[in-house]
Amino acid sequence: MAGFALALCGCAVQSPVRTTPAVAAFPVTATIQDLMEGQIDPAADVLWDSVAFIASTSGTVDRQPRSDGDWAELRRQALILVEATSLLAMPGREVRSGTAPVGMGELTPVEIQARIEAGRDGFLQLAGVLRQAGLEALAAIDARDAGHLMDAGGTIDAACEACHLVYWYPDQRRPGA
Repeated sequence: MAGFALALCGCAVQSPVRTTPAVAAFPVTATIQDLMEGQIDPAADVLWDSVAFIASTSGTVDRQPRSDGDWAELRRQALILVEATSLLAMPGREVRSGTAPVGMGELTPVEIQARIEAGRDGFLQLAGVLRQAGLEALAAIDARDAGHLMDAGGTIDAACEACHLVYWYPDQRRPGA
């Protein structure tokens, strides 16, 4: 038995020390617009559409997730949204290709890129706000709390709009603002 214990000790001493490899830079392929159109907006739409109380002359509809499958899909979408915020923050991510604005009142991609580069810390902070809002949705989903999920949806919307008003369409005016 003592020989066995010594053998184990010998193995422990001889085993290589494992270190965490340095994080390698990952090449950036998708644009910010690609992330918005392919991940962030579709995931947010699913979360926003998952909970609603709709009253009309034909009655009321109380829309909320009910099955395990409903909650699992919402969880998947919340994770996509949260993880996409990390992709937004990667250095070297461009706004999009092309030079023309995509939407009415939107700045050109060159102007948006210049704003992001000039205010990178603010852009990263707003991406963090969106991440936190997504985490709130994820917590509501894990708790199966439709009310808090609805509240988190409002927080996600506010996070998106805060960034867009700074970087995408800063000259847009809201009625009554």
